[in-house]
Amino acid sequence: MANPQSTGTGDTGAAAENWWVFRGPAELPEPPPWRRFPASRRPLEAQRYLMSADEIAVVNAALHLRRPLLVTGRPGTGKSSLAQAVAKDLDLGDVLRWSVNSRSTLADALYRYDAVGRLREASLQRAHEPLRSPTRRLGKRTRQNPGIGNYLRLGPLGTALAADRPRVLLIDELDKSDIDLPNDLLVVLEEGEFEIPELARLPEHQQTAEVLVSGSRERIQVKRGLLSCSHFPIIVMTSNGEREFPPAFLRRCVRLDLRDPDEAKLRDIIRLNLGEDALAQADDLIGTFLDRAATQSLATDQLLAAVHLLVTGADLNHDELLSAVMHRLDEAFPA
Repeated sequence: MANPQSTGTGDTGAAAENWWVFRGPAELPEPPPWRRFPASRRPLEAQRYLMSADEIAVVNAALHLRRPLLVTGRPGTGKSSLAQAVAKDLDLGDVLRWSVNSRSTLADALYRYDAVGRLREASLQRAHEPLRSPTRRLGKRTRQNPGIGNYLRLGPLGTALAADRPRVLLIDELDKSDIDLPNDLLVVLEEGEFEIPELARLPEHQQTAEVLVSGSRERIQVKRGLLSCSHFPIIVMTSNGEREFPPAFLRRCVRLDLRDPDEAKLRDIIRLNLGEDALAQADDLIGTFLDRAATQSLATDQLLAAVHLLVTGADLNHDELLSAVMHRLDEAFPA
């Protein structure tokens, strides 16, 4: 295959020829450790999470108090990864995730009811039901309408509350929510229960249903439309600090502010994820990252990405390539 210089892509400098994958001779390379899926295939070192003693103490306070942990910090400081670290360290299974945006509602996180699907299924069953004699039509129907449980699925928050053991729930980027959502969460976070009105309105003998949970085909039994938790979940809520939350909401949280890592911590992160050999080559990149981070919004994983490219053979002396990876996060893409 032709090299990049002969394909009209412009001067590429002295990058090692075997680094090229797109329009180059190389085969698709192995991804970085943190981009290997599923997570069970990742090296154990890549799953560890670096925290100071003070930060660990705050997380433990939230666990002892069974209060939600509200984690604030700039993008890339590891807020979302903290939930994964807690779940792994305490062996609590997969993290349940609720990614919040301006259209998110509390009902979305608790459960979903597919009323249209249930009506369509019932209509199809009636349409395909064999013709029967008038005598048989007066008797018991040979086919039952679909059970309501088939059309109810708990959301991530509902699943976390319904679990028979503690689960970790990540409520990501809560500051992007509608202004009323934090207040809507108050009762659920305080009481640990909620009602499914579609079940509660049914006759007494129909109010027990087997409903699906988030992320699997498993079911749990809900009686009389009320779901109460037996183990309060470990809730990690993240915020980029773009808004303030109501005092009543903050009172129910334990707060943790993740600061930008200093040079020593950046070196530890590189060593942990990419190894000593990568760290030995990263001095210039660390310096560049710290210089840029002093005036721009950057994320730690951008530095990791740059170091990974460097050790795989990329020529990062060209500012355009380095800036494509280590670009500022606090401005729009240039026109």
